[in-house]
Amino acid sequence: MGKRYLPFFPLKLVAFPGEQLNLHVFEPRYKQLINECVNEGTTFGIPVFEEGMKEFGSEMEIIEVVKRYPTGEMDISTRCIGTIQVFSFDEKAPNKLYSGGYIESIENIHDSSSEQWFLLKRLGKQLISLLKMEEKLDVELLSSSFELAHKLGLSLEQEYDMLQMTRESQRQAYMINHLERALPLIREMEGAKDRIKMNGHFQHHDPLNF
Repeated sequence: MGKRYLPFFPLKLVAFPGEQLNLHVFEPRYKQLINECVNEGTTFGIPVFEEGMKEFGSEMEIIEVVKRYPTGEMDISTRCIGTIQVFSFDEKAPNKLYSGGYIESIENIHDSSSEQWFLLKRLGKQLISLLKMEEKLDVELLSSSFELAHKLGLSLEQEYDMLQMTRESQRQAYMINHLERALPLIREMEGAKDRIKMNGHFQHHDPLNF
């Protein structure tokens, strides 16, 4: 597809392909950007911003303008249609209030095995169980590592790492590695909580035979 120019709406977040994102638009530059996208049926980019603009981001399409305010502010519903690599950044796109730059779409290859996905979901369920959040999240309803990453509370940095990966197998391996390292730490913290709760209680200890 090659490089193309896209208007930018930089945010301190990662939007994964297929994810729906609701935004409140209030700045004049972004009101201009969204109105143009709506009128022309075009997309915009969300480059990830954290202590400066990062090299990767998300391409978004507008699903619906949910509400327009008298001030021109808007509530909009958007969906990520793919990952982009950012090659240039103009603080103001030509004759516009908003920023923009040249981007290229990144391929998303669905190549994971059922065994790998089963292992990832099993580890995800263990985390949910440890955190006692079974009522809030059913891992079985999720269909990709992207969905799981958001639901399991990965950091912005970890989500950004995953955004750059072109293969689902890579992303699942990354999350499996993360969970296999995190679960023992969380179990230890839960054990510490229980021990702290016991302090101060009258405790019965069986005499030791030695």
